[in-house]
Amino acid sequence: MALKLNNPGYEHARRLVEHGRVVRDARTQWSEHHPSTQRENEFIDEHGVDEFARWYLAVDDQEAQGTKGRYKFPYGDFARVHRCAILSAEVRAGQYKHEAVELAAAHLHGMVDEAG
Repeated sequence: MALKLNNPGYEHARRLVEHGRVVRDARTQWSEHHPSTQRENEFIDEHGVDEFARWYLAVDDQEAQGTKGRYKFPYGDFARVHRCAILSAEVRAGQYKHEAVELAAAHLHGMVDEAG
């Protein structure tokens, strides 16, 4: 997997946190809070893949452009950043040695906790 930091997604997340658009939930809640496949598809139909991509911290260059599979490490629900998603991304990126994504998630984690 050729993952790299999705800079537009990271910057979008930073702006959302700066504007207080955050859900301060527990790490274990992401499985309950993440958007369903149906919601993802509806979001793409309404806003397009480029806007969808802004809700992910990583891009997989081995996946085709314009596909959902190209984007990894979601951080929100298409309206707000979820602390649980940031924590999950930070841990998983660390496990799989995606250092740039791990550092970006750690920075966002710090921003969320400081603002809380």
